[in-house]
Amino acid sequence: MDTLQQKLSKAAEIINKASYMTAFTGAGISAESGIPPFRGDDGIWNQYNPQVLELNFFMRQPEESWKAIRELFYGVFSEAKPNPAHHVLAKWTKGDLLKSLITQNIDMLHQQAGNEQAICFHGSSQYLICMNCDNRLKFKPSILETIPPLCPRCNGLLKPDFIFFGEGIPPKAYRDSFEAAQNSDVFLIIGTSGEVSPANQIPEIARHKGAQVIEINRDISHYTHRTTTLFLQGEAGTILPEIDLLLTN
Repeated sequence: MDTLQQKLSKAAEIINKASYMTAFTGAGISAESGIPPFRGDDGIWNQYNPQVLELNFFMRQPEESWKAIRELFYGVFSEAKPNPAHHVLAKWTKGDLLKSLITQNIDMLHQQAGNEQAICFHGSSQYLICMNCDNRLKFKPSILETIPPLCPRCNGLLKPDFIFFGEGIPPKAYRDSFEAAQNSDVFLIIGTSGEVSPANQIPEIARHKGAQVIEINRDISHYTHRTTTLFLQGEAGTILPEIDLLLTN
């Protein structure tokens, strides 16, 4: 069995030869910045009822939903900062080594690190959308002085511009993500267990098209034994900088 150092060298060799590399990130990369995952022993859904993010519940009881949303997504998230994994991916994008970055996360940490073109598969907490007139506005703390927040244009109910239970994936994000997977000859899975559909299908498409799939996860995932070609077990914030040091400049 290869040692971790041998696997790191192999990952660097694969990445150096990539013509189209895509990264696909999940809750694990944000957990290293202090954002709790939704699932698992320490997950958000052990502290909050998931119905606060159900679209029908939100429409019926927006004040109750917004109290939880404000605490979770505009409290905890606002204190988090990008970690070394976010910064390495941003560096690779700027250097044209990483062609596409798809994230399931809504926390905008990739963008804060400088990866402004990241595909937000589940939307983003950076914007709010009016449920009445479709007005889309950038979030600022003053918006939450009134709960639930209302649209300044029509006084309609504002909702975070990320996916609630009962909503579909934004069409452009869906299309761009699957297109990137199809184009990839190297595909990075970072910090995601593969439990959430349809996002979990994206790495499968890349593998089906012949991509080398490098997985970086703390624990074995749904991908490890059926999709992944090289598994690096550990924290992305440690492993990605180590790979970066091994790359040909």
